[in-house]
Amino acid sequence: MQALHDSPRLLGDIGSTYVRFAIEFGPGQLGHIASLRCADFVDFHAAVSSYLASISDLPGGVQQIAHMAIAIANVVEGDQVRMTNYHWHSGLRRDRSPEHDQIHISNCHWQFSIEEMRERLRLDTLVVANDFTALAMSLPRLEDKDKRQIGSGAARVPSVVGVIGAGSGLGVSGLIPAGDGWVALGAEGGHMSFAPRDEREIAILRHGLERFTHVSFERLLSGPGIELIHAALCERDGIAATALSAPEISRRALAGEGARCVETMEIFCSVLGTAAANLAVTLGAFGGIYIGGRIAPLLGEFLDRSPFRARFEDRGRFHDYMASIPTYVITNEHATFIGVSTILDSQLRTLQPDPSASILGQIRRVREQLSPAELRVADHVLARPRDVLSEPIAEIAKAAQVSPPTVLRFCRSLGCEGMPDFKLRLASGLTGTVPVTHTQVRLEDSTIELGAKVLGNTASAILDLRTALNREATERAIDMLIKATRIEFFAQGHYSVVANDAEYKFLRFGISCVARTDPRQQLFAARVFRPGDVAVLISSSGHVNELLEVADTVRALGAQVIAITASQSPLARKADAALIIDHAEDVTTHLPMVSRILHLLVIDILAVGVAMRSEPDKFAAPAEVAGLAEVIGEMRPKRAAPRTAESDSGASPLSRLTSHSR
Repeated sequence: MQALHDSPRLLGDIGSTYVRFAIEFGPGQLGHIASLRCADFVDFHAAVSSYLASISDLPGGVQQIAHMAIAIANVVEGDQVRMTNYHWHSGLRRDRSPEHDQIHISNCHWQFSIEEMRERLRLDTLVVANDFTALAMSLPRLEDKDKRQIGSGAARVPSVVGVIGAGSGLGVSGLIPAGDGWVALGAEGGHMSFAPRDEREIAILRHGLERFTHVSFERLLSGPGIELIHAALCERDGIAATALSAPEISRRALAGEGARCVETMEIFCSVLGTAAANLAVTLGAFGGIYIGGRIAPLLGEFLDRSPFRARFEDRGRFHDYMASIPTYVITNEHATFIGVSTILDSQLRTLQPDPSASILGQIRRVREQLSPAELRVADHVLARPRDVLSEPIAEIAKAAQVSPPTVLRFCRSLGCEGMPDFKLRLASGLTGTVPVTHTQVRLEDSTIELGAKVLGNTASAILDLRTALNREATERAIDMLIKATRIEFFAQGHYSVVANDAEYKFLRFGISCVARTDPRQQLFAARVFRPGDVAVLISSSGHVNELLEVADTVRALGAQVIAITASQSPLARKADAALIIDHAEDVTTHLPMVSRILHLLVIDILAVGVAMRSEPDKFAAPAEVAGLAEVIGEMRPKRAAPRTAESDSGASPLSRLTSHSR
């Protein structure tokens, strides 16, 4: 997929104390790797700007960077990112209040909106992922030299894989095989309750409970956790806790200086073995457990000689089960970059199947070939692509300080037929920059929250449909409808309204059609089909037996079938043209809200396509379909009659909205 790297990418890894950056020039080709202290910058934008300013030899300049992916040591939910960086210190503080149940000396809050940050950095795409989700996604790309096995066991392929690692906190994730790819788990397993295995660990737990309301595995398996273990051992031995930092404790242990420091790190490795084993049995991780983070990979042979593997296998009657699961230390220090790049690859393939066709990418590639006037237009588009979508040509020309004909010449130099075609391609290219999410509607949601979630889910699903809708299948379906001697729409249950809506739209265009929604009549109607007739079957699942029988009957009689349904469904396989809508909803718990809207939109597209391709005087109100012309792509009206009040009142909501936006 070399096309995905048509321009350099910016990768980031935000940790508790440092933020690391790298430029990826191609798959696995990293350069300009740098590490900056978070505390030196007021916010994330300042850190990125400082890094980019330090790069002077990037071919084409930093403006060539179109995509960025960030791994962050924090939960990532929705558009808002909040990162709290905390620094370890040698003293421990007693604080029983939950809101302060943390070890701090200073806080540096980085909070930003993903979409606003993307716009400030002038990027096409900005992806933010949890750092251990990114680390998990790196595992399929790691080579043998990038990992070191501890103990016995052999990975089964394909099988679930677990990943765990300690740094400023304890990260946990997993990787599940799914078809030809993988699905990473966004987990917070570091907050599982710590379970001691011997008297020494029980004493450490008591020590922790004197300071915190909850002692999780993260309390011990982290930088602050190393200090806590050391302080607990000092308390056990009846001496004052020595003011040693976690790095110093680790250094002394590796050098064999100080029995208490060595014991601290041995306990750390033992507890890590317990946590790794818990993850293995929870996930059934026969693909292996991988250990990352900042601490364990630096322990080297100390970890190999430690009780880690023995504790991992010490599961009583499950010993043989655990002994068969391999454990690896990730030794590639850039694994997180590899993983977050993999996530970005997946995002681009999903939202922008052909990034080389992105109009913004094309503008960047041809900047040096443009005239000075066209270059001003190009820079305006690159700086404010979303504003350009809604600006008339006169406003674009004014902002770029050129004439309107120059703007048109600029559009045509990119292979566009004019401004509408340019805006359509620009909108398509911007789809991948919109955070596309689905938020669960809950009983406790307020009316405002409910409305926001329903509208947000619907908007996201429409963007997904716009990207996924197959143009060739749509063209083929429209051609079939134009040539049809008779058209009938078949649907059942919640989707009956879609068939009725289709009948209404096509009848308004003077096309003879019927909606069949009664299961008892559908097969009877199918038996009178003849060659030249077309049946449009509407089913979200594609598994409705009556509709499958209708498809078989219609095709056996020489007629054709258009299916609006799910991919890889029996109905899709029986269709002459399948228009795919893959939006699953649980109809056992609620009505299919979003998917039904998507089916209605596909009917709109078919109706507009038929109107655009047929003779204009065949229809009562040809102008009302003009608003959806951009959705159809190359389907353009041959002429547009003046809009009347009567035609306006009957226009579909989508066509009126699109016309108004112009």
